[in-house]
Amino acid sequence: MSTVYELLLLIPVLLLSLSLHEFMHGYVSYKLGDPTPKAQGRLTLNPLAHLDPIGSLVLVLTRRFGWAKPVPINPNYYKKPRQGMMLVSLAGPGSNFFLAAVFALIARVIVYFSSASLYQLQMAGYGNLVQTFFVFFQLAVIINLSLGFFNLLPVPPLDGSKILMGILPPKFDKYIRKLEGPYGMILLLLLAYTGVLWSIIGPLVNTIYGILL
Repeated sequence: MSTVYELLLLIPVLLLSLSLHEFMHGYVSYKLGDPTPKAQGRLTLNPLAHLDPIGSLVLVLTRRFGWAKPVPINPNYYKKPRQGMMLVSLAGPGSNFFLAAVFALIARVIVYFSSASLYQLQMAGYGNLVQTFFVFFQLAVIINLSLGFFNLLPVPPLDGSKILMGILPPKFDKYIRKLEGPYGMILLLLLAYTGVLWSIIGPLVNTIYGILL
C-alpha cells in the first residue's frame, strides 16, 4: 500500500521538478540572447510542454532517474557559445538542487512544529497527515538530488556532457559527440538497469541528503 501512496506523491514532484529543470534551460538561453525557447513555447512551467513519456515512465519506475523533452536552443546567438552552453546546461541541475534545498527546509519546518522527532517521522510512513506531508517533502528532496546529479553525468545527452565540453578544449568535442544519438541513452539505461548508475550517484545523493535532513 505504501508503494501506491509513494507513486501518488511522486506525480506532483515529477511534474514540478522536470518542468522547472527544462524551463531554466530555456530561460537562461533566452537571457543570453536566444529567442528559440520562447518561440517554441518552452518558457513555461506547464508540464505538458516539457514531459517526455518515456523519461517520465523511467522516473516513476526507478524513482530516481528520468528526463523531459530537451529545450531547443541555438548557441549561435550567444556572445560566447561554449561558455553560454555551459551556463544553460548548469541551469537545469542547479534548479533541482535549489528545489531539494527548499523542500528540505519545508521538511525541517514540519519537524520543528511536530511533536515527533525527525527519525520518528522518517520511520513512520503514512500514519497521519503530518507524516504524509513529511514523506512527500522527503521524497521531493531525494528525487531532486538524484535528478541533479544524474544530469551532471558527462554522458550525452545529459547536461554534464555539455558542461564538460565547455571546460575542455574544443579538440575533445568530437570524442564526446561520438556518444550522441541513441548510444548515450542506451549506455545510461544499461547503467541504470545494472545498478551501476546508482552506485555512482547514490553516495553523492545520500551525503547531501544527510546534510539537508
